[in-house]
Amino acid sequence: MGSGKKIKFAFCEIVQFAALCIPVFVVMQRFASIVKQVKEAGMQDGDASTAYWLIVASSVAYVTSVALVIWVPMKYMIAKKRKFFTARKGWRPVTLVYVILSTLPCFAFLIASSEVQINAAERFDMLSELPVSLVLLSFICVDIIDRLRKCRLTGQNHTLEDERDADIPSPILTHLEQVTTVSGQMDVERDNDGTRIRLEANGTAPGLLGNQERQYSISGLSSRTASTAYNNSPYTSSGPFKFLHCNDTRAEIFVDSFIFWFDTVEMVRVVGHPQVYFSRWVFPIYIFSYISMLRLILKPRNPLLSSLGVILQDIPFLFIRIALISIFGYVTPLLYLFKNLFVVLAFIYFNFMTKMKMFNTERMF
Repeated sequence: MGSGKKIKFAFCEIVQFAALCIPVFVVMQRFASIVKQVKEAGMQDGDASTAYWLIVASSVAYVTSVALVIWVPMKYMIAKKRKFFTARKGWRPVTLVYVILSTLPCFAFLIASSEVQINAAERFDMLSELPVSLVLLSFICVDIIDRLRKCRLTGQNHTLEDERDADIPSPILTHLEQVTTVSGQMDVERDNDGTRIRLEANGTAPGLLGNQERQYSISGLSSRTASTAYNNSPYTSSGPFKFLHCNDTRAEIFVDSFIFWFDTVEMVRVVGHPQVYFSRWVFPIYIFSYISMLRLILKPRNPLLSSLGVILQDIPFLFIRIALISIFGYVTPLLYLFKNLFVVLAFIYFNFMTKMKMFNTERMF
């Protein structure tokens, strides 16, 4: 058992460290090759070779310094369960450090590669596919590994619901009150004297004491309760398709991590269009894409995640996509434009407008 935990720990650390280093090396090497080609086009062969190796050496020095000064000490303190890291509740220090030390410089050099070619009036490399995909893939892998640490990698997953912070944002049964049947309501509509009892608007029956005091509404049920009851309905795993009745949190982590970032991935993919890449629009696209990634610092169950998702992603992406479509045409799918629009409208309506007096009605539509 001890050796298995050590193997799992080593595997997670190797993957996360590789995700920290490899994107920086690849992006900076490609940027160095662009600088070399630009200088060679300007008939500066000696300076071109020097600039190339200087940038490559700088990337090696940067990754080495970051690993020795920040990454390794942080991992050591987490392994030793220092109070600053063990007391954390709603944020993840590993992803915070990764977003700052790896994703930020990669996006900066992606912007710089476009700026160098615009100023030189030359078109050499757009850095549109491999570097960008590698940065985003490494970003997602860090998220997956950080969430898989609480799960076993072998055997069945026996984690409890409160350990599901491995971390699928799924429905949770938070509070359940007794809800009687229709026949149960009829039985208590008359008290011992035969007097008819009026039920209050909240479902309570006033004047009933002891066991007779009950509630006859679903006010105690949160919106997640119904979803949980649906997902946990007592279907039997029998029949010819019982092999399809499988559901594991560890597999859902991979699906959830990729789906969670599809909008950001599509926004970054827009830069792959030449007319967008060789324009100043790479600045707002990469900047707001990076800002949207800051949500990864919060744990999936953090109550701030919903608001930050709208503020940091959907609202900026909505205006950027409207501007891109109006200037360059349909370089981004309309599906994501409507996704941002509907998410923003739904968030404002259900969280703010429904609390206004004109919308605060008991009518059901």
